[in-house]
Order: sequence, then structure tokens, then C-alpha cells
Amino acid sequence: MSANLQTATFGAGCFWCIEAVFQDLEGVHQIVSGYSGGARANPTYEQVCGGTTGHAEIIRITFDPQVISFADLLYVFWRTHDPTTLNRQGGDQGTQYRSVIYFHDEEQRTAAEQSKEETDASDLWPDPIVTEISPAAEFYVAEDYHQNYYRSNGNQPYCRMVIDPKVTKFRKEFQQRLKSPA
Repeated sequence: MSANLQTATFGAGCFWCIEAVFQDLEGVHQIVSGYSGGARANPTYEQVCGGTTGHAEIIRITFDPQVISFADLLYVFWRTHDPTTLNRQGGDQGTQYRSVIYFHDEEQRTAAEQSKEETDASDLWPDPIVTEISPAAEFYVAEDYHQNYYRSNGNQPYCRMVIDPKVTKFRKEFQQRLKSPA
């Protein structure tokens, strides 16, 4: 393990869904679900879901760049949600579900913009990508019950109907990048 862990911050709809995908990647050490990009300090889940705080549901990823690069994380990001729908992922609708990359330095900003441009020019999505790329803002950790949600609540209807298909597709497409079973 590298002593130089880095941070990536993404929003791609419900944080339960994206947490479930990214936590399986080799080189990812920790994922924390939370809120960012809004005006209210210390928002609650209910406030963010109300759509009036301006926050997005996001995940903060701590990763080892010796194992997985920021560019690799971006590659997964573009392929595990629909970055062409403004403020919406599936049935989740509102600014809190926007597609967003919060960069932590100029290197990440440049990589995110280049990756977005390349992905937009590819045939991956038929519509233009609307993902926001902004400087990392204040990060508020979501309530404890949101952390590791899918692994802790896999039998819940939302997990079975919405998250399971995403995780299954992800594991099939990215099987070479998955953590080894413990």
C-alpha cells in the first residue's frame, strides 16, 4: 500500500448506488457517503432530499494511485451512471442527484475535463454529457446508516431492485479491476 493515498469525490445519483460500485475496486481503501456543493452547513439527509440545500449526494473515495489512478476512477464513473441526464438518475430526481466531479487539485480538474471531453466524443452516450466539474467544496459526512449501505442492507427492496443490477453489471464489465475476495 502506498503511503500517498489520494481523494476523489463523485456524485452520480443516489450515494448508496455509487458507493456499492466503487467499494469493490482494487486500490480503493475507503468510501464515505456525504453531501457537498450546497449552501447550508451540516445538512441532514432529509434536508438534502428536500432539494432546497443545493447539496449533491456524493461519495468521497480514498484510493491508492499506485494501484488505481484517478483516470481509472473516471473511466468507471462514466460507465456506471448516466451522465447525460440533468439532476436525475433513474427514478431519483432533483439537484441532489446530479452528476458531478469535485476536483481536489488542478491535476484532477484537467484529468476530469479531458476525460469528460473524450467520453462525450465517444459513442458511449448518445446525448451530451451534463456532468458538473467543480472545485471540491465543504464535505459533510452523511448519517451513519448511509455508510456501507448496500453491504449492510442488501435485502432491502431498493438494494435488490435498483442497486443489485448496477453492481452485477459493474462486476461483469470490470472484473479485472475488482478486489480479491477476502
